[in-house]
Amino acid sequence: MADPGPTARRLEGQGTVSLPAEIFSEPFHNAIVYEAARAELLARRRGTAATRTRAQVSGGGAKPWRQKGTGRARAGSIRSPIWAGGGTVFGPSPRHYILKVNRKARRAALRSALSVHAERETIHVVDAPGFGDTPSTSKAAELLSTHRGGSVLVALADDELTAAKSFRNLSRVIVLHVDDIGVAELVRAATLVISRSALDNLTARARKEAKA
Repeated sequence: MADPGPTARRLEGQGTVSLPAEIFSEPFHNAIVYEAARAELLARRRGTAATRTRAQVSGGGAKPWRQKGTGRARAGSIRSPIWAGGGTVFGPSPRHYILKVNRKARRAALRSALSVHAERETIHVVDAPGFGDTPSTSKAAELLSTHRGGSVLVALADDELTAAKSFRNLSRVIVLHVDDIGVAELVRAATLVISRSALDNLTARARKEAKA
């Protein structure tokens, strides 16, 4: 009997949704997943930490005392690093933490993270338009009551704000737009809840490049 391929459970009731095998049957590439997740997390750092050197601290234009005859060590400025209020030596300066990851590697890492969820059967497809115009946290909690295991990542697309408002107040549930979801979020989450529109978006992002 042929292998039916990877599937995702429907959050409402019974049934499953077929997942493309080329995306959700990728072997797990530990090194690539680590590299992609690390690059994503580092890119979020602001890199604005900074200190002033002795050249940037105000004051200290004149010698605090004469060179000889006082019995004290010679000093040329009160803004020397060894003085209180002086400049900082080897302090941090503004920088960026961006690491370049090749596009093929990023897509392979995304497929690996999705495939792990497919293998563990922790992908659930939610009918986001079914929430209507009024958010309902109780409905969202009821849907997750028998399916969640640990932290839950809810991925939604445009025009699914009602569903987002329904899930966002639940404990250990993170709601993100599908465009903001990367390898780091997928690896961190124990359960992935995703709408059909978001699933199509994420699948398109992870698809392999066609060979010329």
